[in-house]
Amino acid sequence: MEKHPDYLNKHGKLKNGIYEAKLKELQIELVKLQEWIKAEGKKVVVIFEGRDAAGKGGVIKRITERLNPRVARVVALGVPTEKEKTQWYFQRYVPHLPAAGEMVLFDRSWYNRAGVERVMGFCTDEEYWDFLRACPNFEKMLIRSGITLIKYWFSVSEEEQEKRFQARLKDPTKRWKLSPMDIKSRSMWVEYSKAKDDMFSYTDTKISPWYVVNADDKKRARLNTIHHLLSLIPYEDLTPEPMKFPPRKKEKGYVRPPMQEQTFVPDIFEGERK
Repeated sequence: MEKHPDYLNKHGKLKNGIYEAKLKELQIELVKLQEWIKAEGKKVVVIFEGRDAAGKGGVIKRITERLNPRVARVVALGVPTEKEKTQWYFQRYVPHLPAAGEMVLFDRSWYNRAGVERVMGFCTDEEYWDFLRACPNFEKMLIRSGITLIKYWFSVSEEEQEKRFQARLKDPTKRWKLSPMDIKSRSMWVEYSKAKDDMFSYTDTKISPWYVVNADDKKRARLNTIHHLLSLIPYEDLTPEPMKFPPRKKEKGYVRPPMQEQTFVPDIFEGERK
């Protein structure tokens, strides 16, 4: 996003009015991207990784907010089942890859093995190193199959992460975001940093690079990510011309059933009409 002194408030954060205006512009472009992906039969995968509370979910929400869920899908897999634990590691992710005309956003991905599984001891050393060696080849196969693969890492400072954890604790609508893994990760900042460094050294490749997002300012991170995503895909504007609606037909002879026979939702917010 371009820099401008009037964009920031006294705290160095992006002003709300600027954010809303720029977001609207970018979401219009995302709709154009969606229509191009659908029309051209493209296959796009976007991976969102980063520390807990780094803002991945907020970016994904703003990307998909105006899009058709049949074209732009979000994949956020839970803990693997006992059966999935016995499969080839990448196997549980393959069914969620896009078909022609689809874009899939992974809210965490196969990189769980290089992050939380490594730090929390949910995989063996052999499984971990096998993943780091195999991952670049797996991604190369995806790209050669015609998939556009884009990977984002959301970087947040320790101070900002703690601030967001505390905010979640106080807000009953966000408290569900706090998991036992989040609580434990608070005391393992260095371990996660080392895991990320090792992951980058193996998987930040020329054919499939990592793009790092400075995520301490949520709003700027959202706009910067969407702007960057749009810049990576050479889409065309396939917006159709405005439609003209024909006049409504007036139906004759139709009698609506009595409204008393229908069950309505109580209008508890009726209030006074002005």
